[in-house]
Amino acid sequence: MTSITSFTFSPFQENTYVISNEEGECWIIDPGCYTEAERNQLASFIKSKQLTPVKLLNTHCHLDHIFGNAFVADTYQLSPQWHEKETVIAENAKMAAMMYGVNPPEYRTPGGFLKPGEFLTLGKASFEILFAPGHSPGSVCFYNQEEGYAIVGDVLFRESIGRTDLPGGSHQALIQSIRTQLFTLPDDVKIYNGHGEPTTIGHEKKYNPFLR
Repeated sequence: MTSITSFTFSPFQENTYVISNEEGECWIIDPGCYTEAERNQLASFIKSKQLTPVKLLNTHCHLDHIFGNAFVADTYQLSPQWHEKETVIAENAKMAAMMYGVNPPEYRTPGGFLKPGEFLTLGKASFEILFAPGHSPGSVCFYNQEEGYAIVGDVLFRESIGRTDLPGGSHQALIQSIRTQLFTLPDDVKIYNGHGEPTTIGHEKKYNPFLR
């Protein structure tokens, strides 16, 4: 079984996830640690739990989800992995930072690209890569069927959806992604998103005003 720990970082209140297994290996997903204190918080947790980070993954590359990429990459000798369509988003993060008046994230070259339909393994746990563009051109989700949860980035929120007015966004594509990639999952699948509280597929089918 895996354990999920979340941290809320940066002025954007972004959710960073650490997924670990019983053997002490872990993934760091969307590290948004922006300040030195936030970076220390993440590192202290990993050290206190005696975890060994083995993957650095990005659901997408908007700046609030990659603020901590350089820190994680350099500290744990990991290269980030994202969908190839997110590279241009990561490369333009400095420009986006200027628009928001925040410090830009340092760029780190990806060590490989995530491919939809393939599976990533953390010990015995298996995660399917789901392609869900719309919020950004290469958004992906990580679905653990056996344990019944998915890490979805900014695709789907509790009773809301990701914004689509940023470069590469598409409202039509996002709605299509949610309906074909997420709403086909069982209703009890728990959704861990990029901002706010977790939800479930069943709750969003019933209450999400954007998807009725």
